[in-house]
Amino acid sequence: MSSLGVAIIGYGLAGAVFHAPLVAAEPRLRLAAVVTGSAQRAEQARQEHPGVRVLPDADSLFADMSGIDLVVVAAPNRVHAELARRALAAGAAVVVDKPFAVTVAEAEDLLRYARGAGGVLTVFQNRRWDGDFRTVRRLVAEDALGPVRRFESRFQRWRPVPKGGWRELGGPADAAGILYDLGSHLVDQALTLFGPAASVYCELAHRRPGVSTDDDMFLALTHTGGVHSHLWASAVAPLLGPRFRVLGDRAGYEVHGLDPQEAALRAGHRPGDGTPWGEADEADYGVLGAGDDPAPYPTLPGDYPAFYAATAAAVLDGAPAPVDPADALAGLRVLEAARESAAKGVIVSLGGASGSAGPGLW
Repeated sequence: MSSLGVAIIGYGLAGAVFHAPLVAAEPRLRLAAVVTGSAQRAEQARQEHPGVRVLPDADSLFADMSGIDLVVVAAPNRVHAELARRALAAGAAVVVDKPFAVTVAEAEDLLRYARGAGGVLTVFQNRRWDGDFRTVRRLVAEDALGPVRRFESRFQRWRPVPKGGWRELGGPADAAGILYDLGSHLVDQALTLFGPAASVYCELAHRRPGVSTDDDMFLALTHTGGVHSHLWASAVAPLLGPRFRVLGDRAGYEVHGLDPQEAALRAGHRPGDGTPWGEADEADYGVLGAGDDPAPYPTLPGDYPAFYAATAAAVLDGAPAPVDPADALAGLRVLEAARESAAKGVIVSLGGASGSAGPGLW
């Protein structure tokens, strides 16, 4: 087999803007099917990917998996684990959008099933391939900052008027809210850089009228190695903080703005279309240094296409999956602990014990 037929379940923002263009850009993948119950999105899929088979629901896909080797689950969070299990049972490899599942128990069950089935299962943590994160990762790996003491990371937006939809109106069973949305990326990046978390402190709020779940979040992790990660996500930040601020004992690194790949995908640009991909403007470079004289430090290019290149290699060549689902399970444990912390106003140990009230670091 030289290429894989791919089916994408869900053609909203995740399916249409992130997954489908990246699948289409990978030479060893071909977009064979899209599942959507929306007539408008079905027509959009046909226009954007001529020849694709469009199906109204997941049952129709699983009734006829001919030509499908890889299933991408980009449906609402509440059905991630269920659809991933059905795809594995049908003999397909699976990419699950974040969050991996709604609960730790659900994720553990899915991971056990995948291991028993022997199928490839991975999680779309595309923000590992943001250019600014790749830059932070290199600086940490090369010890350019000295031992890191504090890591700050933010996904902040100014959206005072809610959009509606299940992410703002759903409940815990939907894994709705900003903690499980943007917080999934923030936690994954912190754990990728600095390893497991020993304790978690979280503050959650919903600030906007008409929103029934959290739209403003602060999360503090103490890693087992001693690093402190402070993570923010918000839909109601009128002034945006730095995307990353990393403080070591010899130097620090700070960068503002967002990786350009999402904006490029939303604007209709595609990897390999002849335009530079994932490259930050020099004006958007971060700064590296100490004291009064930090210097601009070039940002590595972002590389979302690397995720699906690695996925193809995992299925066709037996290479490691681009994101180990065990990493996603570890992230979900942190998210569950964060909900407990926010509800009780305490620091939560990932060993199960709760501590004193947290520091109130909004």
